Amino acid sequence: MGKKDRMAVPENQISEQVIGAAIDVHRHLGPGLLESAYQECLAHELALRRIPFEKEKSPPVCYKGVKLDCGYRVDFVVNGSVVVELKAVDEISAVHTAQLLTYLKLTGCRLGLLINWNVPVLRDGIRRVVLGLDEGTTGSGV
Repeated sequence: MGKKDRMAVPENQISEQVIGAAIDVHRHLGPGLLESAYQECLAHELALRRIPFEKEKSPPVCYKGVKLDCGYRVDFVVNGSVVVELKAVDEISAVHTAQLLTYLKLTGCRLGLLINWNVPVLRDGIRRVVLGLDEGTTGSGV
């Protein structure tokens, strides 16, 4: 599947596929593991479902016309259009949302999912963030 074909899949459909894969991982593992364990398992699940993704993508920071590698690592860019940032924390904070918004800007994507694995029911740990919408419509939850 070429990049042009991948981009033809709507972002909302991609996010639904990612959420489904994440829920499956969470059902098997539950809360309490390190973020890295969930990242590897989600990568495996996305591959099993033939959902194209890049793991730990390093987007450059453009500063005064120069692209710099500042060491940022986006957990996943799925299908070239949806950023997925994983956490295993007590609760999602404003800085986590700000991080995801920054990753959206750096990658040029408009839709992001912030997934916190450290919850009893994963649906309660998912925050959907859309670049360019005001705070009232970025939405928390699915």
